[in-house]
Amino acid sequence: MKLLLTLLPIVLLAGCSMRDTVSMDGDTQQVYNLNDEDRDGVIEAREKCSGTVTGANIDNYGCGTVKPIKERSELKVLFPNDSYYIDPQYYSQIQTIADFMKQYPHTKVTIEGHCSRTGSYDHNLELSQNRANAVTDVLNKEFGIEKDRLTAVGYSFDRPVDLSGTKEAQRRNRRVIAEVTGEDTMADMKWNIYTVDEVVK
Repeated sequence: MKLLLTLLPIVLLAGCSMRDTVSMDGDTQQVYNLNDEDRDGVIEAREKCSGTVTGANIDNYGCGTVKPIKERSELKVLFPNDSYYIDPQYYSQIQTIADFMKQYPHTKVTIEGHCSRTGSYDHNLELSQNRANAVTDVLNKEFGIEKDRLTAVGYSFDRPVDLSGTKEAQRRNRRVIAEVTGEDTMADMKWNIYTVDEVVK
């Protein structure tokens, strides 16, 4: 038994010495490009769509997925009381819509005017329509968006977002919404921690 225990380590060492070894010397060439040039999480060896939009959803080959355009956003335009005059300081809000429409030339926009429940329905209907018209006029005259791509609709106080009746509710209900739709498609973006702020109004 003692002889067996003595010979066992020798046998194991001999077995280890007989294993194949790979030399690290010489020129070893990397066959596949393992870099990720556009930083979309797909290596170049697999990449079929380089240059995808940063943050877009992609498939296993780095090709971004797309979705039809239907974007709604509230314009932060404050109108004077009982007025549809737009102060030029708010033009940058409207320019954002114009720039988007120029990027996607087959889109159209519907501008919705909404009022708070103060005054008569008919008066607010006219006021909300005039406010929506004022925005489309700026899109056309200041930013060159063609009239046939613009629609203005006034809703009076039919579509409130806050029913509490407070002054803050009245302020929130006096708003202008832009809904851009069209035949164009845009990159379907991945969810991130800021997405909630973008979609929840």
